[in-house]
Amino acid sequence: MSADNNVPTGAVNHADRIDDDGGKPAKWKIVGPGLVVAATGVGAADMVATLVAGSQFGYQLFWAVIVGVILKIVLVEGAGRYTLATGKTIFEGWRTLGRWTTWYFGPYIIIWGFVYGATAMSSAALPLAALFPVFPLWVWAILMGLAGFAMVWFGKYATFEKITAALVGIMFVTVVGLAVIAVPNIPEMLAGLIPSIPAEGGLLSTLALAGGVGGTITLAAYGYWLREKGWYTPKWMRVMRIDNSVAYIMTGVFVLAMLIVGAEVVRSAGVSISGGDEGLLELAGVLNERYGDVVGTGFLVGFWAASFSSIIGVWNGVSLMFADFWGHMRKKESGHPDTRVGGKYFKFYVLWLTFPPMLLFILGKPIGLILAYGVLGSLFMPFLALTLLGLLNGKRVPKEWANKLHTNIALGICALLFGILGVQQLVKAIAPIFGG
Repeated sequence: MSADNNVPTGAVNHADRIDDDGGKPAKWKIVGPGLVVAATGVGAADMVATLVAGSQFGYQLFWAVIVGVILKIVLVEGAGRYTLATGKTIFEGWRTLGRWTTWYFGPYIIIWGFVYGATAMSSAALPLAALFPVFPLWVWAILMGLAGFAMVWFGKYATFEKITAALVGIMFVTVVGLAVIAVPNIPEMLAGLIPSIPAEGGLLSTLALAGGVGGTITLAAYGYWLREKGWYTPKWMRVMRIDNSVAYIMTGVFVLAMLIVGAEVVRSAGVSISGGDEGLLELAGVLNERYGDVVGTGFLVGFWAASFSSIIGVWNGVSLMFADFWGHMRKKESGHPDTRVGGKYFKFYVLWLTFPPMLLFILGKPIGLILAYGVLGSLFMPFLALTLLGLLNGKRVPKEWANKLHTNIALGICALLFGILGVQQLVKAIAPIFGG
């Protein structure tokens, strides 16, 4: 251990140490866990939802993206603050709130991982199948799963972080560059900063856009990535907050760029983009016709980077969450080798994410499984917001790091917003049972 700052030797690769007296940090370059969690959370589904919103409503929901960024900053900061202030993982915190958290989280992470594994592999395969149609989609999906598996199984956190940063650079340059080429309408953008909700179908679109800016379960993985980075005491609180804010501001710029593309390219072309991941392939076709093959191909590369960053992010971060969960079920403390990167519980979940979901490429997605996934998955965000309210007030966290009034209000808004979205997804999932 390093005697002067009580962090592991070599942990301060990307940030200079903050002085104990609370002085301002020196200049530092940051590629940290915030960028990882933000990049992991922005996948093909978020890109399509934003694209469709832009094509339908233009710049009217510009403000909703900004609200979504602020809410995600609050949620991730809360998860990170709890970890740094207490030295405990988020799962340890959840257990102090009662057994109900374990009964919810256990089934959720198993079902979610099985279905998400297939979804993520398929999303990353779509642009490659379009660019290189030498293999069918399912072959590319399996190859993407195996590539993510190998990177996470054999790689260290520092390597994983660098790969994620490179993928973020690709997706950011391609999508933001496309928004610039599309020539955004500045007056309409400014008008879109004034909150308003479209009359027809606008409420759910607004909620979905605000709620879909970067991540679900991966938000809760932030504290685990802080630990892997070597940031695990209150001394790193300021670095964590800067790391989180910068990452989500970048995510907001990325999502706003997709909204611009939807408003300026898709809307003006008069085409309809489907709601699935295939919608991004449809956009690539529009770009080829309008700007040429170079731009269309560049967008597909950015689409792949966004999708593949989600694969390796989930394979790493959610596997750490599962390892901590299962380690506690086996009466092992957080930090035990079995619960860390490369440990046997971590490796089990990496295997679970990769290989069983491949069966869905052959068998299709069973209706019952998708139904259970929709029911559990749609309710994770309000679960996180509500549990953070419980963890960051009262005696579970030192008073210095407890929530302020404005943070409690923001988390309350998160719980309400994501609760409405969760109920909407729940109703959508069970409606077929009753013939709806």
